[in-house]
Amino acid sequence: MPAIDETHDPKLRSWIESANAPGADFPVQNLPFGVFQAVGGPARVGVAVGDLILDVAGAADLLDGPAREAAEACRSDRLNGLMALGRDASRELRRGLSRLLSDPSQRSEATPHLVPQAGVRLVLPVEIGDYTDFYASIFHATNVGRLFRPDNPLLPNYKWMPIAYHGRASSIVASGAPVRRPSGQVLPPGESQPVMRPSRSLDYELELGVYIGAASEPGQPIPITEAPGHIFGVCLLNDWSARDIQAWEYQPLGPFLSKNFATTVSPWVVTAEALEPFRRAPRVRPEGDPQPLAHLNSPMDQAEGGYGIGMEAWLSSAKMRAQGIDPMQISAADASDLYWTVGQMIAHHTSGGCALRTGDLLGSGTISGPDRKTAGCMLEITARGAELVSLPGGETRRFLEDGDEVVLKARCEREDFVGIGLGECRGVVTPAQD
Repeated sequence: MPAIDETHDPKLRSWIESANAPGADFPVQNLPFGVFQAVGGPARVGVAVGDLILDVAGAADLLDGPAREAAEACRSDRLNGLMALGRDASRELRRGLSRLLSDPSQRSEATPHLVPQAGVRLVLPVEIGDYTDFYASIFHATNVGRLFRPDNPLLPNYKWMPIAYHGRASSIVASGAPVRRPSGQVLPPGESQPVMRPSRSLDYELELGVYIGAASEPGQPIPITEAPGHIFGVCLLNDWSARDIQAWEYQPLGPFLSKNFATTVSPWVVTAEALEPFRRAPRVRPEGDPQPLAHLNSPMDQAEGGYGIGMEAWLSSAKMRAQGIDPMQISAADASDLYWTVGQMIAHHTSGGCALRTGDLLGSGTISGPDRKTAGCMLEITARGAELVSLPGGETRRFLEDGDEVVLKARCEREDFVGIGLGECRGVVTPAQD
């Protein structure tokens, strides 16, 4: 079965005009899944197309065969039922929805199942059981290591395996939810004893989230060649971080309170099928770096295990919004610059026998590029607060202040294909609890 099919045809157009607008995030070639809730109504699974949402279960009777069966799995308030069916089912549903939304003769029957995005609330699309956040950008790892360990920035295990920590699924929130500034233990400079206080070094992290579809069995590693079959789709992810709390607590077992207070995800899940045209070879490893061990190496993964996803972070302060000043772009990076691919993350995660379950979320870790302009967090941009970032309107920042809003955006572009977007992932920082 070809990975690229008629659903990716650049000539394909929808009878929904907003889906055909140049630069639209959600053309008919995308069709990301999410969960929406109208005022007073139940949460329902939908697909974004242009500025509208198609109620998938509501339109199930307009589909045939495997596509209809997959649509029936969407009679729920989360995507897990569809995700558990695996890539073949999501591929067939995508094909059916593509035909439905591009065939003008289907317009009258499909229109009653469409609602404007502007008139609904988008909620957390997946019931997330487990959340693992990786550290897959060597540029980020090196930059951060240099700030904390100038003489030994990159630890020796980094180039041999994907590093990760286990996060808190209970703290994952949907885009738009406020993010309360956390409190925790901090060791002030020059002091010998820590104090308990609100974080003064709150940060964002520009990340890609990956949702697991088909589950794996306990004790059965997922071979790297089979890892793509377990990917349902991707989202934007902001792993908010309290750097002053992190600096005190991270040794010897890694982050804890500095990371477990909030992680924000975008509401739309762009499927692995929609991303097929944008797969590419991962960034070439520098000469002299070790080649991945057997369980992390395959010709297929080395040829197309990366994703060409351009990612951005935008910042606006409360003052900027009050004065009508547009947000300022503060980060820009590309997911193809990651040192470790998603396939390698999955293969290594399960290599010791750990099972992945439907709805599990993997974070890429902060995505940074080779220079300061492509740094994916304030920690790197300001060199741990040593340098100031100037905002429009005269304000400056070392880290995030109360009232600041961070908006993540991402887009895939490739010649001869229609570009697609991941939507937005946003959150406003609110004051710490008294």
